[in-house]
Amino acid sequence: MLPSYSLLRQRLNAIIANKMQQGYDTAGLKIALDELPNNYEQLNAFAKKLNNLSYRSDWPYIEPEDLCDIWLACDLPTDQQQAQWLTTLPDDINQRVSTAFKSSLCGCILGKPIEINPTLKMLKHAGEKAGEWPITDYISTDFLDNLENRHESWRETTRENIAYVASDDDINYTLIGMLIIEEYGINFTANDVRKKWLECLPVSMTFGPERTLLAKSAMGAISEQDPSELQLNEWVQTWNAGDEYCGALIRVDAYGYACPGNPKLAAKLAFKDASFTHRKTGVYSSMYIAAAIALAPVVNEPIEIFELALKFVPKKSRFYKVVEDSILQVKSSTDWLEAYSKLNKKYGEYCHCQIYQEIGTLINSLYFASDIGDAICKQVSQGNDTDSFGATCGSIAGLFMGPTRLDPKWLKPFNDNIHTSLAGFNEDSISNIANRVTRLHSLVTKQQQGFRTFNETRKRNLDSDLGI
Repeated sequence: MLPSYSLLRQRLNAIIANKMQQGYDTAGLKIALDELPNNYEQLNAFAKKLNNLSYRSDWPYIEPEDLCDIWLACDLPTDQQQAQWLTTLPDDINQRVSTAFKSSLCGCILGKPIEINPTLKMLKHAGEKAGEWPITDYISTDFLDNLENRHESWRETTRENIAYVASDDDINYTLIGMLIIEEYGINFTANDVRKKWLECLPVSMTFGPERTLLAKSAMGAISEQDPSELQLNEWVQTWNAGDEYCGALIRVDAYGYACPGNPKLAAKLAFKDASFTHRKTGVYSSMYIAAAIALAPVVNEPIEIFELALKFVPKKSRFYKVVEDSILQVKSSTDWLEAYSKLNKKYGEYCHCQIYQEIGTLINSLYFASDIGDAICKQVSQGNDTDSFGATCGSIAGLFMGPTRLDPKWLKPFNDNIHTSLAGFNEDSISNIANRVTRLHSLVTKQQQGFRTFNETRKRNLDSDLGI
């Protein structure tokens, strides 16, 4: 069974729009597409043509896609600075990682019943009507009654109904990241990501590029041969609309948890995962968030997290410029509402899943937060993709603030129980999973030590052979 022609044309029009936003010369492409007959071979040839467009002559940004080129385009920290972060990990780092994971669950469930792309104005109106503004607890059904819409999960995720952590794609991806590191270590490949997705992910719990690449992986699996790296690269380039959306960003929490104090490694792991499905801003934002999570326990002020994480983003990219400006907007504001107003005025066109505005709101939430609960409440109150960025906010806040800054009221309704939609994943205890998450750091450390020992032994053997 083949996709309909109307679906393929819809997808190609979306990709043309993406390419225009990424600076490519798309002049005449929509007309050319309209003139093509309903023919699968010709439409597929057109799709491949979109992989080789030239940039517009006035495009001012430089946005590499290869990791080595990305590092060359970054203002990377010195070796001394990176070593210092590793030696300044707090004594309670395991508790902080555990708290980060638990806080991400809280942020996700807080935002889930209102994952309807709301604005702050909409949420404030509903909250005031219900006597629940500002938000200080999980969303109630009274709150939802004052919104025009609600997420279908509301029966599991509203304050009166929460009895466990409800299944969510954001949580699924964090757990898959954990499973990837447990099984493959830090040398995992895009092919390993593909395999784990095929093992675990139901297509109904994926969206955008994730669903596209999972579908391609399933079709590719019919041949019973692992695709080559070149094939995987073509998969993500062709027929893949929305390759700058936030789907990759929400997948990287586990890599930050595994690399506290080592943001470059966290960003590298995020790149390997994100580049399976995304490009440019979709990848840079993932590297940025992984680095931010890794930096959170080794800085003194929340704004430092976001300033330092920029060192792992190409300086001449759109994403860098937006984040740099967002930091300035937040720092120049007297409170989070003023900062939100500035950010929304500049970046309000980028709503649900479109990253730019929500990265600014994330900085805003952490900058003005008094504790972890306050951080996730501020994040969710700013609307858009409420559950995804609520979860991300919880991860960063948990590692920065630590276990004493998470009020037990946020975890109590879950009854230490979590539901996922991952095939073959049977652990339902939040505490047990949190313990596994905290062990990721030691797994990574042991693997790195093994590499160093191997390289030192190899060097000694080589020196001996050379008579040095």
